[in-house]
Amino acid sequence: MSAIRDNWRVGALVILLVASSLALFVPGVGLGEAAADGPTNLQYGLDLSGGTRIQAPLVGWTAEGVDVTQDNRDQLRAAVAENLDGATQSDVAVRFDGETPLSSGGTIEVFRDVSRSEFEAALEAAGVDNSGVREGVTQPTRDTTVDVIQRKIDASGLAGGTVQTSSTPGGEYFVVVEVPNQNSSQVRSLVETRGVVEMVARFPGEGGVRNETVLTQNDITQVSPVQEPNRQIPAPHVPISLTEDGAQRFATSMRENGFTTQQGVSACSGTPPAQQYCLVTVLDGEPVYEASMGPDLARSIESGDFVRDQSFVITATNRSDAAALRINLQAGALPTSLDLEAGISNFIAPALAENFKLYSLVTGIVAVLAVVVVVFFRYGDPKVAAPMVVTALSEVAILLGFAAAVGLALDLSHIAGLIAVIGTGVDDLIIIADEVMAEGDVSSGRVFRSRFRKAFWVIGAAALTTIIAMSPLAVLQLGDLRGFAIITILGVVVGVLITRPAYGDILRALLTGR
Repeated sequence: MSAIRDNWRVGALVILLVASSLALFVPGVGLGEAAADGPTNLQYGLDLSGGTRIQAPLVGWTAEGVDVTQDNRDQLRAAVAENLDGATQSDVAVRFDGETPLSSGGTIEVFRDVSRSEFEAALEAAGVDNSGVREGVTQPTRDTTVDVIQRKIDASGLAGGTVQTSSTPGGEYFVVVEVPNQNSSQVRSLVETRGVVEMVARFPGEGGVRNETVLTQNDITQVSPVQEPNRQIPAPHVPISLTEDGAQRFATSMRENGFTTQQGVSACSGTPPAQQYCLVTVLDGEPVYEASMGPDLARSIESGDFVRDQSFVITATNRSDAAALRINLQAGALPTSLDLEAGISNFIAPALAENFKLYSLVTGIVAVLAVVVVVFFRYGDPKVAAPMVVTALSEVAILLGFAAAVGLALDLSHIAGLIAVIGTGVDDLIIIADEVMAEGDVSSGRVFRSRFRKAFWVIGAAALTTIIAMSPLAVLQLGDLRGFAIITILGVVVGVLITRPAYGDILRALLTGR
């Protein structure tokens, strides 16, 4: 029992190595999926798998310190939109005090590419008092944007895509979109527009042609896959289900505006434009398809079956347009657009990424061999050097197992962190060996423990310094530096808590016979 108690750190190291091996090589273990193109469960980021990364700020301005209440919220939105050229109420967001973290008072956001002076003039014309105007949007808008883009990626079937925000010390925020194995044009097509889908009714009225929005994305509860043209609907189409309120408003508008009359049915073409009754599908303000109301739909609305069934179809000119409509309907509209011109777009070819993966492996092997040569040259005693090398490599194995278990996508910054862990780990182990062996005979367990404790204070202080120095890089989301910092911190923690003490137990057993 005393042997187990004295060497429990070695046992903990063995348990961690076994757990890491299971996470690395047994399919289904951990949070990540088993890699389809390799023997391990390791996941790879764009640097090592190829794909597209887009980093861009969000378009918008924010006025803070606004007195917003439930009673004046809609009035403020309408007033600001009215005083901005080309803006609609969907381009303005008004939030209560407390809805926006880190902001004092309510906020008004404008999601258009306008100048500061134009925004300030619109606020003044609307009679809005505020404490200041800044470029950028609020945290809730950024969170919504990330969620919607992630849903767009998932709905389009692009496996492995991730979306997150990053920031700079100066307070600039960016949305970072990473999609493996896809080129830039495919990814840009998903994120370059807001994806606002509407159904607009165009019909004759007093003073000429009238346009009325009769359906929005908020009226939709379910979106089905794209359907091919058939005898009833001679174009690609997307079946949807409406909310009860949305179906009721649509049916009421169709009846009141004459779409269900004999004149209104099938009157979108072949008649003078001023007499046409058309249902127009609009994507981001641009018409993508227009069609007449069919007689079957008109009868369903008149009989009340439409409101009870709440089924509808949105039609497109071709299948690609229908697929885009489906993705936008399913994911929802972005609150604002990404400023791709001010952003950065990178594409890494899969063949180049494979080279990076090979070079990373070669670099790791070279680092290990260099460590082995230096350690054996330094000590010349396998009893000291061999456990040192094995212990240092065990840290890398544990970190790789952790990455596989949590589904961390490895990139070049993580590889750099792993190589740094090998170097810092061996440094600490050399400090232990030198301190223990510096004054000659260590056959006494008491002498060994005294010297080891002194060495451990040194490496503990060094570890704390490393963690403090790396913490800002790990927290501030500074691109690739964050991955390097996280792996380095994890390696230091594992080393101080597990591998360094385990090496001490092994060295004590070899040098003192206990």
